[in-house]
Amino acid sequence: MSRIASRFAELRVANRAALIPYITAGDPHPDQTVGLMHHLVAQGADLLELGVPFSDPMADGPVIQRATERALAHQVSMHDVLGMVRAFRQTDTTTPVILMGYLNPIEVLGYETFAREAAAAGVDGVLTVDMPPEETAGYNEALQAAGLDRIFLVSPTTPARRVKAIAQKGSGFVYYVSLKGVTGAKTLDVADVEQHLATLRSQIELPLGVGFGIRDAVSAAQVARIADAVVVGSALVHLIETHMNDPEVMRQAVGGLVAEMRAAMNQARSQGG
Repeated sequence: MSRIASRFAELRVANRAALIPYITAGDPHPDQTVGLMHHLVAQGADLLELGVPFSDPMADGPVIQRATERALAHQVSMHDVLGMVRAFRQTDTTTPVILMGYLNPIEVLGYETFAREAAAAGVDGVLTVDMPPEETAGYNEALQAAGLDRIFLVSPTTPARRVKAIAQKGSGFVYYVSLKGVTGAKTLDVADVEQHLATLRSQIELPLGVGFGIRDAVSAAQVARIADAVVVGSALVHLIETHMNDPEVMRQAVGGLVAEMRAAMNQARSQGG
């Protein structure tokens, strides 16, 4: 059983929804990423999503686009990102780490080389935004052979045939995009999300995580009542950007939001969610 599957199994027994914060590797500076990863775990993160910088992040809104630009200004490459995971693993061997990004940096290395190096570094799963399940020949096999979970996105407009393909080819969990748009956009409609999740549960056995539109403890708690995981990205990256000139204030702001979300999510589940 993978680290991701084990973590979701533990959380299910404890009646807890997973909290999965996202940060962009190398933002605001490569030297700060590993420390931020550890701090997120200390404040209540169950899994970590680490963004791989890419010059054309088409699914991301302006907040994460700027984070990617800051990381690329420091010339952060896929090899650097894997080095950060390797450093994180020196003292944390249990928290699952997911790489989230785009296909181009993976293709530069080649599927098999990437999968082998990612697994050796301590990566547990990969979410490649622009890799549809219909085109995974070679990609899925390489990741699976290396023991990496294949995580796919499902949106409100995903057709049934693609959901079926994701159910067959994915592993770890499925990431439900709660909004039609890019990261950091619009306002979450919890009732609509709940309706879509109910439909997906009849088609997919994997845990369902929800991201896009989760900004604070209130929205995190609302989603925790209906989903297996809550993914938060733009709200944290915005705090990093706001306080990037004062690393300690940034650390306190980011950690504070994660801790607030964790407490609110726990309370929501304890009240019968």
